[in-house]
Amino acid sequence: MTGIYDIDAKAIDGSTVSIGDYRDKVLLIVNTASKCGFTPQYEGLEALQKQYAGKGFSVLGFPCNQFGAQEPGDEAEIANFCKLSYDVDFPMFAKVDVNGDNAHPLFKALKKAVPGFLGSESIKWNFTKFLVDRRGEVVERFAPTTKPEAIASDIEKLL
Repeated sequence: MTGIYDIDAKAIDGSTVSIGDYRDKVLLIVNTASKCGFTPQYEGLEALQKQYAGKGFSVLGFPCNQFGAQEPGDEAEIANFCKLSYDVDFPMFAKVDVNGDNAHPLFKALKKAVPGFLGSESIKWNFTKFLVDRRGEVVERFAPTTKPEAIASDIEKLL
């Protein structure tokens, strides 16, 4: 399996970013959507970012339109929504697929490392969260219903 640090992703501004740029940080990688019942979690994700960024932590947001077409906009619209609605300052990436043949390699690696319920690798909905330690090891997968603030103690253990 390819380590997550060997994977590139397109940032929301179109530039290419190596996940390796986040080496030695604790990461919370989340598939997001702007028109989802869980969208208010952006507020909690940004609160985690503000609270722990100085200690070597970052949220990475990956918009996804695979669940109920809840992320219909283009990257500019998504970036604008995130900034204006939730003052998102954590890194956001271009829209990706998280399931299926066209799933982004990062999400393929995350799902393989920590399968979901009953060993299923598929992601069930928006705002599934993957917690990654400073070595790039995926240590936990959280359901969309898990609020960001409930993950704070898990983050603190890794910092």
